[in-house]
Amino acid sequence: MKYTSTRNNAVSVDAAKAISQGISEDGGLFVPMSFPQISLDDIKKMSEMSYIERAKKVLSLYLTDFTEEEISYCVNGAYKEGKFDSEKVAPVVPFNDEAYILELFKGPTCAFKDMALQLLPYLLTVSAKKTVDGKEIIILVATSGDTGKAALEGFKDVEKTKILVFYPSDGVSPMQKLQMTTQEGSNVSVCAIEGNFDDAQSGVKKIFTDKEIGAKLKENNMQFSSANSINWGRLVPQVVYYISAYCDLIADGRIVAGEKINIVVPTGNFGNILAAYYAKQMGLPVNKFICASNANNVLTDFITTGEYNKNREFFTTTSPSMDILISSNLERLLYHLTGSDDKAVAEMMGKLNNDGKYTVSEEVLNALKADFDAGCCSDDEVSATIAKSFKEKNYLPDTHTSVAIKVYEDYVERTGDDTVTVIAATANPYKFSKAVLGAVEADYVCSDEFETVDELSRVSGVKCPEQLANLKGKEPRFTGVCKKPEMTEVVFKMLGI
Repeated sequence: MKYTSTRNNAVSVDAAKAISQGISEDGGLFVPMSFPQISLDDIKKMSEMSYIERAKKVLSLYLTDFTEEEISYCVNGAYKEGKFDSEKVAPVVPFNDEAYILELFKGPTCAFKDMALQLLPYLLTVSAKKTVDGKEIIILVATSGDTGKAALEGFKDVEKTKILVFYPSDGVSPMQKLQMTTQEGSNVSVCAIEGNFDDAQSGVKKIFTDKEIGAKLKENNMQFSSANSINWGRLVPQVVYYISAYCDLIADGRIVAGEKINIVVPTGNFGNILAAYYAKQMGLPVNKFICASNANNVLTDFITTGEYNKNREFFTTTSPSMDILISSNLERLLYHLTGSDDKAVAEMMGKLNNDGKYTVSEEVLNALKADFDAGCCSDDEVSATIAKSFKEKNYLPDTHTSVAIKVYEDYVERTGDDTVTVIAATANPYKFSKAVLGAVEADYVCSDEFETVDELSRVSGVKCPEQLANLKGKEPRFTGVCKKPEMTEVVFKMLGI
């Protein structure tokens, strides 16, 4: 299995190189040159396996330069007993007669990012030994909330690595901020940035591709890599849980092997839904991918019209991990939909950078619409969906999952499609306790985060996870704030170079 760049398909690297490097030198993202296939017989066999066994099976198809022992070491370390609150790791629970919730938040930081970021440190250290042995790997991360904490937790005290996280100062929930700024570990650093996630993300990408900065790291025997979903090692573990969800539906008698399902994903950076698309390319029977957005509905507009336009008002919402106007992983999908046309992708990314917008051809738009549908909703609709889900289904979703539920319900009403559906649940509701409590108990007013947590627990009967409850009273380690032009200076200071 070889990987190429979305902006230069003359590039050809092994998985280990793609993972350790993080991003191609031309600024493109690494993508598989072809998709390995799984048959219905494979899926039936996997339906009888544990999550760990399924992960080994899927990863072995993509990481062909890893030995069987190396893959076992990585997967067993990531998903071993005690790391996740569920024995199934990513359980599927009924929501209604046709819809099931894929709970991806059972990991140590209570967000779906754990599904990949508990595995990535293992993948990266194995990859580094194959490709850059002896160098210290510097993980540089931009986060809209959940990636930062999950990456910090995954990489803390991992030998020969340092991790530096930038987050928007006013663009994360109080619990997300507390999770990051109190992070333990001798090799971790965190800094807020004045601006939004797109500012942090574009700043990190610029640092990655700056040759002078790269040369300075090389002088100090260091190399950048990424824990964002631009890194193939972040994306490939996410393919696993969609295949696993399908297998669980078979095992539970909800569907028969070969029956198509719909998949609904709340997403801003497009990585989580792209992983589902990759699963379909491998042979997973999928009818429609439903892309759910909040008020920052750039993806909804793109899937509907074919024009991607980031030149619009930016909204700070109750689902902050989706407050994104530049969806990095969409570049990978464009590469596939254009028939691996690297020049067309590079041209579109250039237009996005220079003009803030681009438009795909009618052929690409038709291909996009064949697989994808899309919708968006407001904060008020999110709040109403939380209240309705709790009252009618006895299910308490977080704000992001509620975006997906609302968009799913709108889709069914609009299309009448009663296909069995998997809805990706991306975070524990206690990560956004103020918004969730406001939905189920509108009259309650509270300014203290942990008083809100206590009240939400009392009202809902749902217990707050210990890893969040234990943050009460913990003093932040990291309080720095910088402007976007100062990010390089902050990186060098953190690294002591």
